[in-house]
Amino acid sequence: MKSINLGAIDLNLLVAFAALLEQRSVTKAAEQLQIGQPAMSASLNRLRILFEDELFVRLGRQMQPTLKAQALAPGILAALQQIRQTMTSNQTFEPTSSERTFALGSSDYTSFVLVPPLMEFSHQNAPFLNFQMIGFEKDSVGDLFEQGVIDIALGVFPKPPRQTLWEPIFEERFVGIGRQGHPGIRNGKMSLDAFMAFSHALTTLRRDTIGEIDKALNEQSLERRIALTTPHMLVLPFAIASSDLVAALPYRIAFRFAMICNLTIFELPIATEPWMISMLWSPLSDQDEANRWLRNSIKTISQKMEAN
Repeated sequence: MKSINLGAIDLNLLVAFAALLEQRSVTKAAEQLQIGQPAMSASLNRLRILFEDELFVRLGRQMQPTLKAQALAPGILAALQQIRQTMTSNQTFEPTSSERTFALGSSDYTSFVLVPPLMEFSHQNAPFLNFQMIGFEKDSVGDLFEQGVIDIALGVFPKPPRQTLWEPIFEERFVGIGRQGHPGIRNGKMSLDAFMAFSHALTTLRRDTIGEIDKALNEQSLERRIALTTPHMLVLPFAIASSDLVAALPYRIAFRFAMICNLTIFELPIATEPWMISMLWSPLSDQDEANRWLRNSIKTISQKMEAN
Protein backbone atom coordinates (compact mmCIF):
# COMPACT_ATOMS: atom_id res chain seq x y z
CA MET A 1 0.00 0.00 0.00
CA LYS A 2 1.24 3.48 -0.75
CA SER A 3 2.34 5.76 2.05
CA ILE A 4 -0.56 7.51 3.84
CA ASN A 5 -0.51 11.23 4.51
CA LEU A 6 -1.51 11.32 8.20
CA GLY A 7 -2.22 15.05 7.97
CA ALA A 8 -5.07 14.30 5.59
CA ILE A 9 -6.74 11.72 7.85
CA ASP A 10 -9.87 12.70 9.74
CA LEU A 11 -9.83 11.09 13.20
CA ASN A 12 -13.58 10.59 12.84
CA LEU A 13 -12.87 8.03 10.14
CA LEU A 14 -11.09 5.82 12.69
CA VAL A 15 -13.99 6.30 15.12
CA ALA A 16 -16.37 5.25 12.32
CA PHE A 17 -14.19 2.19 11.63
CA ALA A 18 -14.42 1.16 15.30
CA ALA A 19 -18.21 1.62 15.30
CA LEU A 20 -18.62 -0.48 12.15
CA LEU A 21 -16.38 -3.16 13.61
CA GLU A 22 -18.52 -3.31 16.75
CA GLN A 23 -21.99 -2.99 15.20
CA ARG A 24 -21.46 -4.77 11.85
CA SER A 25 -24.15 -2.48 10.46
CA VAL A 26 -24.01 0.93 8.81
CA THR A 27 -27.36 1.87 10.35
CA LYS A 28 -26.45 0.78 13.90
CA ALA A 29 -22.99 2.36 13.65
CA ALA A 30 -24.64 5.63 12.62
CA GLU A 31 -26.99 5.42 15.60
CA GLN A 32 -24.07 4.74 17.95
CA LEU A 33 -22.23 7.84 16.72
CA GLN A 34 -25.46 9.85 16.56
CA ILE A 35 -25.04 10.75 12.89
CA GLY A 36 -27.17 10.09 9.83
CA GLN A 37 -26.87 6.89 7.79
CA PRO A 38 -25.70 8.81 4.67
CA ALA A 39 -22.86 10.32 6.69
CA MET A 40 -21.81 6.90 7.94
CA SER A 41 -21.94 5.50 4.39
CA ALA A 42 -19.77 8.41 3.24
CA SER A 43 -17.25 7.64 6.03
CA LEU A 44 -17.13 3.99 4.94
CA ASN A 45 -16.45 5.04 1.35
CA ARG A 46 -13.62 7.33 2.50
CA LEU A 47 -12.16 4.50 4.58
CA ARG A 48 -12.23 2.18 1.55
CA ILE A 49 -10.38 4.75 -0.53
CA LEU A 50 -7.87 5.43 2.26
CA PHE A 51 -7.00 1.76 2.85
CA GLU A 52 -7.62 0.55 -0.72
CA ASP A 53 -9.88 -2.23 0.52
CA GLU A 54 -13.61 -2.89 0.91
CA LEU A 55 -13.03 -3.29 4.69
CA PHE A 56 -16.64 -4.30 5.41
CA VAL A 57 -18.70 -6.55 3.10
CA ARG A 58 -22.33 -7.48 3.54
CA LEU A 59 -22.76 -11.20 4.18
CA GLY A 60 -26.30 -12.06 5.13
CA ARG A 61 -27.63 -9.42 7.52
CA GLN A 62 -24.28 -8.11 8.70
CA MET A 63 -21.29 -6.17 7.39
CA GLN A 64 -18.38 -8.52 7.97
CA PRO A 65 -14.79 -7.20 8.21
CA THR A 66 -12.42 -8.26 5.46
CA LEU A 67 -9.05 -9.76 6.27
CA LYS A 68 -7.55 -6.28 5.80
CA ALA A 69 -10.01 -4.80 8.29
CA GLN A 70 -9.26 -7.57 10.76
CA ALA A 71 -5.55 -6.83 10.46
CA LEU A 72 -6.11 -3.08 10.94
CA ALA A 73 -8.52 -3.44 13.86
CA PRO A 74 -6.08 -4.06 16.78
CA GLY A 75 -3.90 -1.09 15.88
CA ILE A 76 -6.81 1.30 15.28
CA LEU A 77 -8.62 0.29 18.48
CA ALA A 78 -5.41 0.60 20.49
CA ALA A 79 -4.70 4.04 18.99
CA LEU A 80 -8.19 5.28 19.86
CA GLN A 81 -7.86 3.95 23.42
CA GLN A 82 -4.50 5.67 23.79
CA ILE A 83 -6.01 8.95 22.62
CA ARG A 84 -8.86 8.59 25.13
CA GLN A 85 -6.42 7.90 27.98
CA THR A 86 -4.24 10.83 26.98
CA MET A 87 -7.19 13.20 26.87
CA THR A 88 -8.43 11.96 30.25
CA SER A 89 -5.02 12.16 31.95
CA ASN A 90 -4.50 15.69 30.68
CA GLN A 91 -7.85 16.84 32.03
CA THR A 92 -7.94 15.08 35.40
CA PHE A 93 -5.81 15.68 38.47
CA GLU A 94 -6.40 13.39 41.43
CA PRO A 95 -4.53 14.84 44.43
CA THR A 96 -5.02 11.70 46.51
CA SER A 97 -3.04 9.58 44.05
CA SER A 98 -0.91 12.01 42.03
CA GLU A 99 2.89 11.71 42.34
CA ARG A 100 3.56 15.06 40.67
CA THR A 101 6.41 17.30 41.81
CA PHE A 102 5.71 21.02 42.21
CA ALA A 103 8.57 23.54 42.08
CA LEU A 104 7.95 26.61 44.25
CA GLY A 105 10.06 29.74 44.02
CA SER A 106 10.37 30.88 47.62
CA SER A 107 12.54 32.88 50.04
CA ASP A 108 13.60 31.69 53.49
CA TYR A 109 10.70 33.65 54.96
CA THR A 110 7.90 32.26 52.77
CA SER A 111 9.35 28.76 53.04
CA PHE A 112 9.55 28.98 56.83
CA VAL A 113 5.99 30.29 57.11
CA LEU A 114 4.18 28.31 54.40
CA VAL A 115 6.01 25.01 53.94
CA PRO A 116 5.11 23.40 57.33
CA PRO A 117 1.33 23.96 56.93
CA LEU A 118 1.60 23.05 53.24
CA MET A 119 3.23 19.73 54.11
CA GLU A 120 0.59 19.06 56.75
CA PHE A 121 -2.17 19.87 54.25
CA SER A 122 -0.52 17.68 51.59
CA HIS A 123 -0.07 14.79 54.03
CA GLN A 124 -3.79 14.84 54.71
CA ASN A 125 -5.08 15.52 51.19
CA ALA A 126 -2.35 14.59 48.68
CA PRO A 127 0.12 12.23 50.36
CA PHE A 128 2.16 11.36 47.24
CA LEU A 129 2.88 14.88 45.99
CA ASN A 130 6.45 16.17 46.08
CA PHE A 131 7.64 19.75 46.55
CA GLN A 132 10.88 21.38 45.47
CA MET A 133 11.71 24.77 46.98
CA ILE A 134 13.84 27.00 44.74
CA GLY A 135 15.43 30.28 45.78
CA PHE A 136 15.34 33.10 43.26
CA GLU A 137 16.22 36.72 42.63
CA LYS A 138 13.11 38.82 42.06
CA ASP A 139 14.52 40.14 38.78
CA SER A 140 14.77 36.59 37.42
CA VAL A 141 11.35 35.25 38.36
CA GLY A 142 9.88 35.98 34.92
CA ASP A 143 12.66 33.99 33.27
CA LEU A 144 12.08 31.06 35.63
CA PHE A 145 8.45 30.89 34.55
CA GLU A 146 9.36 31.12 30.86
CA GLN A 147 11.90 28.30 31.28
CA GLY A 148 9.42 26.14 33.16
CA VAL A 149 11.69 25.99 36.23
CA ILE A 150 8.99 26.91 38.76
CA ASP A 151 5.23 26.41 38.97
CA ILE A 152 4.48 29.17 41.49
CA ALA A 153 6.51 31.97 43.08
CA LEU A 154 5.83 33.21 46.62
CA GLY A 155 6.98 36.55 47.99
CA VAL A 156 6.61 40.32 47.83
CA PHE A 157 6.07 41.52 44.27
CA PRO A 158 5.31 45.27 44.12
CA LYS A 159 5.84 45.13 40.37
CA PRO A 160 5.04 41.60 39.12
CA PRO A 161 6.78 40.67 35.85
CA ARG A 162 4.76 41.04 32.70
CA GLN A 163 3.11 37.88 31.41
CA THR A 164 2.54 36.56 34.93
CA LEU A 165 -0.66 36.29 36.94
CA TRP A 166 -0.75 37.55 40.52
CA GLU A 167 -2.87 37.10 43.63
CA PRO A 168 -2.33 38.33 47.22
CA ILE A 169 -2.54 35.60 49.87
CA PHE A 170 -1.93 37.33 53.22
CA GLU A 171 -0.79 40.58 54.80
CA GLU A 172 2.34 40.86 56.93
CA ARG A 173 3.73 43.45 59.36
CA PHE A 174 6.85 44.11 61.42
CA VAL A 175 7.13 43.41 65.15
CA GLY A 176 10.08 43.50 67.54
CA ILE A 177 11.64 40.49 69.20
CA GLY A 178 14.01 40.11 72.15
CA ARG A 179 14.98 37.57 74.76
CA GLN A 180 12.78 36.62 77.69
CA GLY A 181 13.51 39.04 80.52
CA HIS A 182 14.99 41.67 78.22
CA PRO A 183 15.44 44.87 80.27
CA GLY A 184 13.94 47.08 77.58
CA ILE A 185 10.67 45.18 77.07
CA ARG A 186 7.71 46.00 79.32
CA ASN A 187 4.29 44.39 78.84
CA GLY A 188 4.91 43.61 75.19
CA LYS A 189 6.18 47.11 74.41
CA MET A 190 9.47 48.97 74.11
CA SER A 191 9.89 52.72 74.28
CA LEU A 192 11.55 54.54 71.41
CA ASP A 193 14.42 55.56 73.71
CA ALA A 194 15.03 51.95 74.69
CA PHE A 195 14.67 50.80 71.10
CA MET A 196 17.43 53.21 70.09
CA ALA A 197 19.61 52.38 73.10
CA PHE A 198 19.93 48.64 72.47
CA SER A 199 21.91 47.05 69.63
CA HIS A 200 20.05 45.48 66.74
CA ALA A 201 20.31 42.46 64.46
CA LEU A 202 19.35 42.63 60.78
CA THR A 203 18.78 39.93 58.18
CA THR A 204 19.71 41.09 54.69
CA LEU A 205 20.74 39.46 51.43
CA ARG A 206 22.09 42.72 50.00
CA ARG A 207 25.21 42.92 52.21
CA ASP A 208 24.17 46.34 53.48
CA THR A 209 22.84 47.66 56.82
CA ILE A 210 19.71 49.42 55.58
CA GLY A 211 16.33 47.84 56.20
CA GLU A 212 12.75 49.11 56.27
CA ILE A 213 13.14 50.00 59.95
CA ASP A 214 16.11 52.22 59.15
CA LYS A 215 14.10 54.06 56.53
CA ALA A 216 11.36 54.72 59.09
CA LEU A 217 13.93 55.90 61.65
CA ASN A 218 15.62 58.17 59.11
CA GLU A 219 12.34 60.03 58.69
CA GLN A 220 12.72 61.01 62.38
CA SER A 221 16.45 61.74 61.97
CA LEU A 222 17.28 58.66 64.06
CA GLU A 223 19.88 55.97 63.45
CA ARG A 224 20.10 52.66 65.26
CA ARG A 225 23.21 50.60 65.93
CA ILE A 226 23.20 47.35 63.99
CA ALA A 227 25.61 45.01 65.74
CA LEU A 228 24.83 41.94 63.62
CA THR A 229 23.94 41.58 59.96
CA THR A 230 23.42 38.13 58.47
CA PRO A 231 21.87 36.64 55.33
CA HIS A 232 20.84 33.62 57.40
CA MET A 233 17.56 34.24 59.18
CA LEU A 234 17.77 31.07 61.25
CA VAL A 235 20.76 32.41 63.22
CA LEU A 236 18.68 35.29 64.65
CA PRO A 237 16.62 33.54 67.35
CA PHE A 238 19.69 31.94 68.87
CA ALA A 239 21.76 35.13 68.71
CA ILE A 240 18.92 37.13 70.29
CA ALA A 241 18.25 34.52 72.98
CA SER A 242 21.85 34.77 74.21
CA SER A 243 22.20 38.58 74.22
CA ASP A 244 20.36 41.88 74.57
CA LEU A 245 20.09 42.25 70.80
CA VAL A 246 16.69 43.13 69.43
CA ALA A 247 15.39 42.72 65.88
CA ALA A 248 12.42 43.74 63.79
CA LEU A 249 10.94 40.78 61.93
CA PRO A 250 7.76 39.87 60.07
CA TYR A 251 5.19 38.81 62.64
CA ARG A 252 4.67 35.25 61.44
CA ILE A 253 8.34 34.36 61.59
CA ALA A 254 8.86 36.24 64.87
CA PHE A 255 6.00 34.22 66.37
CA ARG A 256 7.67 30.94 65.41
CA PHE A 257 11.09 32.10 66.57
CA ALA A 258 9.56 33.07 69.93
CA MET A 259 8.22 29.53 70.31
CA ILE A 260 11.54 27.91 69.31
CA CYS A 261 13.85 29.95 71.55
CA ASN A 262 11.50 31.26 74.24
CA LEU A 263 11.70 34.87 73.03
CA THR A 264 9.41 37.85 73.59
CA ILE A 265 7.54 39.74 70.88
CA PHE A 266 6.90 43.45 71.32
CA GLU A 267 5.18 46.16 69.31
CA LEU A 268 7.59 48.50 67.59
CA PRO A 269 7.72 52.10 68.87
CA ILE A 270 7.76 53.41 65.29
CA ALA A 271 5.11 53.24 62.59
CA THR A 272 5.75 50.86 59.70
CA GLU A 273 3.56 49.97 56.75
CA PRO A 274 2.23 46.42 56.37
CA TRP A 275 2.88 44.63 53.10
CA MET A 276 1.32 41.87 51.05
CA ILE A 277 2.66 38.38 50.44
CA SER A 278 1.54 37.18 47.02
CA MET A 279 1.86 34.26 44.65
CA LEU A 280 2.70 34.44 40.98
CA TRP A 281 2.12 31.92 38.23
CA SER A 282 2.37 31.71 34.48
CA PRO A 283 -0.67 32.18 32.23
CA LEU A 284 0.49 28.95 30.56
CA SER A 285 -0.49 27.02 33.70
CA ASP A 286 -3.52 29.11 34.65
CA GLN A 287 -6.04 26.47 33.52
CA ASP A 288 -3.92 23.47 34.52
CA GLU A 289 -5.97 21.50 37.03
CA ALA A 290 -2.98 20.52 39.18
CA ASN A 291 -1.59 24.06 39.31
CA ARG A 292 -5.05 25.38 40.15
CA TRP A 293 -5.35 22.85 42.98
CA LEU A 294 -2.01 23.97 44.40
CA ARG A 295 -2.96 27.66 44.23
CA ASN A 296 -6.27 26.98 45.97
CA SER A 297 -4.47 24.92 48.62
CA ILE A 298 -2.03 27.75 49.34
CA LYS A 299 -4.95 30.18 49.62
CA THR A 300 -6.73 27.84 52.04
CA ILE A 301 -3.61 27.58 54.19
CA SER A 302 -3.12 31.35 54.14
CA GLN A 303 -6.73 32.00 55.15
CA LYS A 304 -6.31 29.69 58.15
CA MET A 305 -3.19 31.60 59.17
CA GLU A 306 -5.08 34.89 58.91
CA ALA A 307 -7.88 33.49 61.08
CA ASN A 308 -5.36 32.47 63.74
